[in-house]
Amino acid sequence: MYFLKTTKSFDSAHFLKGYEGKCSNIHGHRWKVVVEIAHENLQTEGPKRGMIIDFDDLKKLVKDICDEFDHCLIYEKDSLKPTTIAALKDEDFRMIEVPFIPTAENYAKMFFDRIKEAGFPVHRVEVFETPNNVAAYEEY
Repeated sequence: MYFLKTTKSFDSAHFLKGYEGKCSNIHGHRWKVVVEIAHENLQTEGPKRGMIIDFDDLKKLVKDICDEFDHCLIYEKDSLKPTTIAALKDEDFRMIEVPFIPTAENYAKMFFDRIKEAGFPVHRVEVFETPNNVAAYEEY
């Protein structure tokens, strides 16, 4: 089995509605995303001979997804009052609503799914919330 890994980071804020602790308040992280793809074979013909895929293609996809979430408030659908959303938008804050509680575990699954949907043979995605705390998602 052959593996490739690439890493990209982004900064964003989130909060965990209903959580009992500090993370129920809006706070930020420098999220680090590590994507690993795997395949049993390398390409045997053409300009990508000897590769699973071109690293540049994988790096671009991961960068594009991370850039979508960079420097914004990521919040779970229905976790903020409509008046709060309107006030923040009126201040031109960039916000992204997601259909899940914005935990590192759910980010790992979301990145995994996006990369898989793009046609890459994704094996595992790790999302570091801090330098010492990481969540991962992989399918068996």
